Amino acid sequence: MKPLHRALVAANLIVLLAWFAWTVREKEILISEGDLLLFELAPVDPRSLIQGDYMTLRYAIAASWPSDSLPKTGFLIVTKGENNVAQRQRLQSGLTPLAEGEYPVNYTASRWRINIGAESYFFQEGHAERYENAKYGGLRVDGKGNSLLEGLYDEDFQLLR
Repeated sequence: MKPLHRALVAANLIVLLAWFAWTVREKEILISEGDLLLFELAPVDPRSLIQGDYMTLRYAIAASWPSDSLPKTGFLIVTKGENNVAQRQRLQSGLTPLAEGEYPVNYTASRWRINIGAESYFFQEGHAERYENAKYGGLRVDGKGNSLLEGLYDEDFQLLR
C-alpha cells in the first residue's frame, strides 16, 4: 500500500472514531442532563422470533394524530404533567415558539403512524413477564427535540428493572 493511501485510511479512521466519540458523548449528556418525561404506551406484542425478546413501543400521545395529513418531520410539543407524564400540546414544524415548561420532541410521520424516537425496547430473553405490564416509556429529552429512551415504567411510575 502506498504511503498516501495509508495516510488517507488513517485520516478517515480518525475522523470516524472522533465522530463516534462525539455522538456517544452527546447521548451521555442527554442521559445525565435531560429532563425525564413519561410517555403512556399503547398495547403491543413483546416478542420477535428472529431478534429475541423485545417490545415494539407505540406511544398513546402520538397515536391520536391523523398521520396522513402531517408534515413528514416536525416537533411534538409536550408539557410535564403530574408524575412527569407528558401532556400533548401541539405539533409544529420548528423549535420555536416554545412557552415556559414546554418540551419539543422530534417526530417523523409515515403513512400509518407517528414515531417519536425510541420505538423498540430490547430485553434479555426470558424476561418478557417483567415488561408485559409496562405503562410508560421514560424518555430523557432536551430543548433541541432530542430524546433517548431511559427505560420502561409501571403504573406506579417505578422503573422496571
